[in-house]
Amino acid sequence: MSGSTTILRVDSSITGENSVSRQITGRIVEQQRAGRPDATVIERDLVAEPLPHLTLDQFADGSVLDEFLAADAVVVGAPMYNFTLPSQLKAWIDRLAVNGRTFRYTAEGKPEGLAGPKRVIIALSRGGYYGAEQGNADFEHLESYLKVIFGFIGIEPEFVRADGINLGPEVKAKAVEQALRDVDLLAA
Repeated sequence: MSGSTTILRVDSSITGENSVSRQITGRIVEQQRAGRPDATVIERDLVAEPLPHLTLDQFADGSVLDEFLAADAVVVGAPMYNFTLPSQLKAWIDRLAVNGRTFRYTAEGKPEGLAGPKRVIIALSRGGYYGAEQGNADFEHLESYLKVIFGFIGIEPEFVRADGINLGPEVKAKAVEQALRDVDLLAA
C-alpha cells in the first residue's frame, strides 16, 4: 500500500470519560498506529457531533460513506444500550449500506458486499453477560446486528468485548483489563 494509512475512529458512547468502549477504541487506535506512525486518524464522535436520523436528503449526502470507504481501518466503539446499539451509531451505519456502493444484488437476488476487504475492529461494552449459559442470549442484538450489517457490505468485523461492566467495580475492572489485553493480541 502506498501513501499514508487512514484510521477512522467512530465513538458513540454517551458516558464521556467514563466510557469503556471509548477507552478500548483509544487503545485500538494506539495499537494500530504503533506500526504506522505516519497514519492519519480521523475521529468521528457521534455524541459530540450527532448525525440526524436518516432522511432521503441526508442519504444523498455521501460524505459519511466516502469517509468510511477511504479509511484503511475503522475502529468502532459500540456500547450496548437496551440490548442493542445506540441510536447515534445506527444513524452512522444507516449511511453505509448503499446499493451499488457497498453492496449490490446479484441476478439471483442475493446480496453481495462491495466494501471489503477492510479491517473493521469493534469495541463492544455490555453491562451484563449475554449467552446461553445465562439464559438471555436472545437479548443480545448488538454484536449480532453488527456482524450481520458489516457482513452484508462485505466486511468480517473483529470484536473486542468488555462484558459485565455493570456488575460492580471489580467485575468492570477485570472486564476492561481483559479487553485491553485482547487489543494487544490483535496485532499478533
